[in-house]
Amino acid sequence: MRLPLTEVQLAQVARLIEPLVNQPMPAAARAKLRHGYRVDGMAVILFESRPRFDRPKEWRDEDVAKFRYVARQRVWRLYCQFRDLKWHLYEPYPESPALEDLIAQVKRDPTCIFWG
Repeated sequence: MRLPLTEVQLAQVARLIEPLVNQPMPAAARAKLRHGYRVDGMAVILFESRPRFDRPKEWRDEDVAKFRYVARQRVWRLYCQFRDLKWHLYEPYPESPALEDLIAQVKRDPTCIFWG
């Protein structure tokens, strides 16, 4: 059984990720692109949403990155998606005890795997 993140960890996630997903952008871009995150057990999934091509009033989420806390080791792991749409450990920087280090990797995206 996977335990959920603690209240302290959830507060840390909100403090670190909300500035990333709430970055200012022009109104025209905001009408076509949004960022968000969701918590699933011990994982936090960063996503971007866009209107569907065939039904523009409906928005579709596309996962960008996954941060998973490994309690036994007290580290966060960073995952990316490949074309197979499965999560893979991000090899250039797979884990850190500090979530902010992994968020910085996603923001920088030196391999262009997260933001394209």
